[in-house]
Amino acid sequence: MRKPLVLVPACVRQIGEHPYHAAQMKYVEAVTLGADCAPVILPALGDGLDLETMLAVCDGIMLTGSASNVHPSYYEQTVYNPALPQDLARDATVLPLIRAAVKRGIPVIAICRGFQEMNVALGGSLHQAVQEVTGKMDHREDPALPLEEQYGPAHPVFLTAGGVLARILGDVAQIAVNSLHGQGIDRLAHGIAVEAVAADGLVEAFSVPASPGFALALQWHPEWRITENPVSMRMFAAFGQACRAYQVAHERRA
Repeated sequence: MRKPLVLVPACVRQIGEHPYHAAQMKYVEAVTLGADCAPVILPALGDGLDLETMLAVCDGIMLTGSASNVHPSYYEQTVYNPALPQDLARDATVLPLIRAAVKRGIPVIAICRGFQEMNVALGGSLHQAVQEVTGKMDHREDPALPLEEQYGPAHPVFLTAGGVLARILGDVAQIAVNSLHGQGIDRLAHGIAVEAVAADGLVEAFSVPASPGFALALQWHPEWRITENPVSMRMFAAFGQACRAYQVAHERRA
């Protein structure tokens, strides 16, 4: 049997004089090494994307992190800091993709920007500068540090007892995570279930019980050096298993 095909939506990046559709290697490797699936990078074509074709051929979707932020017009706010990067092509591609995938039960795992995209796509809103919200920690990394330290453990998150993530990880109460984000969930979308929170109450993981398939979103970066982190491997293994189950069911329907 072929490996499940997982879409990895690209960002639009200017590299030198030319724009590229790009996805970082660590996300692609998380799909191959963690989920044991076949990744396909999906260009950020917005309205030009044949959404139905992509949904018909894929067995899962992984939403990556990015330096860019979801444009706040999608949750009825104006841009707070114009210096921060945007990616309107990715927004236009991924937000409808999320809604369609969740409705159909296509397995989804979302990381950092992807976590925020899922909340916005389903009707929620974001804090555009978490560090300026009363009572919240500064969840940003120190860019002056080496990458190994930026992606090192930063703080614990506390898992919802009996939740999807807790069950995947063997009913543990908390885990240590890295933290490399300036934005975060303000208003949760309707129907989302909180799976983990930070000590300051910021939502760090959620699932979508209304979806007929696997739908798990994580604010931290489990993809970083994934084979060295047993917790991350368990999360991606669960995603991969969901993709294989979806593949089998889909092929039986065909």
